[in-house]
Amino acid sequence: MPEPLSLDPRTTALVSIDMQNSVANHAAAPHPASDVVDRVAQLAESLRAAHGFVVFVRTSFLPDESDAVRPAIDAPRHIPEREAGWDRIVARLERRPNEPVVTKRSFNAFHASDLDHQLRRHGIRTVILAGISTNFGVEGTGRAAYDLGYDIVFAEDAMSASTAELHRASLTGALPYLGRIRPTAQIIAALEANRAAA
Repeated sequence: MPEPLSLDPRTTALVSIDMQNSVANHAAAPHPASDVVDRVAQLAESLRAAHGFVVFVRTSFLPDESDAVRPAIDAPRHIPEREAGWDRIVARLERRPNEPVVTKRSFNAFHASDLDHQLRRHGIRTVILAGISTNFGVEGTGRAAYDLGYDIVFAEDAMSASTAELHRASLTGALPYLGRIRPTAQIIAALEANRAAA
């Protein structure tokens, strides 16, 4: 049985992955994208109330994606047609002026971005990771956060993949070796318990 979760909001940040307009309507499993957005919003509100830190990560490129990483891969690569505002953070999340938006161009939000700088400047030691997709942006960022020495809490029901099988594969094959996996309600309860005790 997992150990009880204890979080200090003052040194904890929510890092939400790709909660942007283009992803909010994606087919996602096992949790619909709309549910993921709602739970990320709950986590953000809980951290704000407890004086924690909220960071939004989005994927964005130049129109021709010439700034994207392009190693040789087996999977077919294509540039999708983008609607205006595709890379804007979902309005439902009500981003505040002092909450950074970090742009990523690969699966790892730390790569070639100022995410580590933002977290360290704010005294963050624990990151709560959530978003879409579990097996790409969340896992890729989690691996980097682990290498950088952050404690990680993965919000299991505040992330999803293109299929339930891919989501489950990350949850069983990689994420337990990088951090702790907990449901949103338990993470919020830990934040609120610490706030009540302060």
